[in-house]
Amino acid sequence: MDFRRRLPSDAPMRHPLFAAALALTACGPAVTPAAAAPPQRGAQADASHDVPAPPSPPSLQPTNHVLVRAGHVLDVRTGNLLADQLITVDGDTITSMTAAPASMPPGDVVDLSKYTVVPGLIDVHTHLTGSPEYIGLRGLTLSVPRQALIGAHNARVTLEAGFTTVRDVGAAGYADVALRDSIDAGDVPGPRMIVSGPALGITGGHCDDNELPPERHAVGDGVADGIAAVQHKVRENVKYGATVIKVCATGGVLSKGDDPRTSQYSLDELRAIVADAHRLGRKVAAHAHGGDGIKFSVEAGVDSIEHGTFIDDEAIAAMKKHGTYLVPTQYLGDWFLENAERLHIPDYMLAKARSVMPESRRNLAHAFASGVKVALGTDAAVYPHGLNARELGVYVKMGMKPIDAIRTATINAADLLGWKDRAGALEPGKWADLVAVDGDPTKDVTTLEHVKLVMKAGHVYRDERSR
Repeated sequence: MDFRRRLPSDAPMRHPLFAAALALTACGPAVTPAAAAPPQRGAQADASHDVPAPPSPPSLQPTNHVLVRAGHVLDVRTGNLLADQLITVDGDTITSMTAAPASMPPGDVVDLSKYTVVPGLIDVHTHLTGSPEYIGLRGLTLSVPRQALIGAHNARVTLEAGFTTVRDVGAAGYADVALRDSIDAGDVPGPRMIVSGPALGITGGHCDDNELPPERHAVGDGVADGIAAVQHKVRENVKYGATVIKVCATGGVLSKGDDPRTSQYSLDELRAIVADAHRLGRKVAAHAHGGDGIKFSVEAGVDSIEHGTFIDDEAIAAMKKHGTYLVPTQYLGDWFLENAERLHIPDYMLAKARSVMPESRRNLAHAFASGVKVALGTDAAVYPHGLNARELGVYVKMGMKPIDAIRTATINAADLLGWKDRAGALEPGKWADLVAVDGDPTKDVTTLEHVKLVMKAGHVYRDERSR
């Protein structure tokens, strides 16, 4: 799914109405931005693609000192639960993790001795500025400032669900860039964001605006045809703040007049997109349902395949050879088909959804069993934000062990983003992003749907321990 309504060419990149988002998000902790400093870059991403990590967001309160006493800590690398641990947080970073002493040292203590603590979760396929009630023609009524305000609400909901980092892949008018910058500045609470701006797509393709009649001459923000045009669009997105490039390599489901089985960009166009993006330090996420579109994208060197509905053995082999991640987006099929009638989904969308979504489950289960690398992505906005963790339970039903499902939302996702040195595990030197739950998620992954406490960068954003 892509949420990409056209931005008039003279519209401002930062609309003053975005300040109103504060009224929607007053429940976040009070924070004061630190003095401006050059962003620090993380470690190198997968060397096979040689793309540097995105810049890390600035730390808002580097003097913060917190002690977290955890009943159990999940080591996502080994799958072991470590009992009675003390996690020390300075600023936004974990500085140590040791066995908890009999008497606690001085400092602010977050007592999680009754809970299991896991790393903050990561969703690598969101659309925070979209919501399911705006799928179809109703989405044409939304201005870019309205989408930014929707994003401010959804960012808070997503963070409170335990997702401390997201990759947002497709938004109109760079509303996702404005949202990310407001979160980083401490204006609104939300997850750490990597953002794409408008997704690239062909004329009449999944990422174009196809609903309006010809006399309207409506064109999606990211539409570009031909090698020179796609190179320009990549550079334009980078100019306006994109830290990842999203490309629609095949048709889609929730779009008019296209076929998810067919490729849209040519191999040469995809190669040009990837070459420019990687040269400019951005990874590439390719929306790709159909087999040829997946193969073209992998051959061109994209970093992840989004959806992968009609993946076959040839595509699986290519992804394994190149180390390309699969981002499955599976729970949306359950929720969407159950709620399509209530949402008044247009018939042309619903017909494709009923054909495509069940087949996706079968093909991707085969890809899982075949050893393709997987990072959790939800396509939240096709269903309500905040239900992101339900994706994990679907992976288990499709054959994953619970710990492997959890890894898709932690160390695997961090690796895909280029932040494996900063996120995805509870270890010294990484961001102090953690989630507390009842029970043992390695036995029942659905416990992650009911978080008790969420900490991002050393600050608590949700605390349900007394309830």
